[in-house]
Amino acid sequence: MRISVSSDMDEPVARALLARLRERGHEVTAHGALRPGADAQWAACSEAAARDVAEGRSDQAVVCCWTGTGASIAANKVPGVRAALCTDAYTAAGARRWNDANVLALGLRLTSEPLLSEILDAWFAAGPSREAEDRENVDRVGRLDLDRAARS
Repeated sequence: MRISVSSDMDEPVARALLARLRERGHEVTAHGALRPGADAQWAACSEAAARDVAEGRSDQAVVCCWTGTGASIAANKVPGVRAALCTDAYTAAGARRWNDANVLALGLRLTSEPLLSEILDAWFAAGPSREAEDRENVDRVGRLDLDRAARS
């Protein structure tokens, strides 16, 4: 799988994230502080990773900042992106299952390396629900992107 990763800081957990993804066999594209010379501001690097997903260069992305909130907000401004801020494995599994999230947002402050592994395990083990109600909600979110584009 092709995965874009962004972080506004070169923190140990961000480096561990890159390593864990590569260990799992993913092709990783780094943005922000993880890529020398790139714009490391959380809004810019999160947008870059999210655009990779929206434009088909990556299948998914992981965006990081100190709390994960700014990274998730920036990523969610990109049409076609459904970013979920996940602080535990249960939330990560639910985000994939019920929300068909294609971008995982993580907070660098509270995510330890063992927790990171648990979150990634849950994220990659879960897939989108095929339940009609869940698909209807994801489709509705997609229409919100279209409504926003039409007003622009």
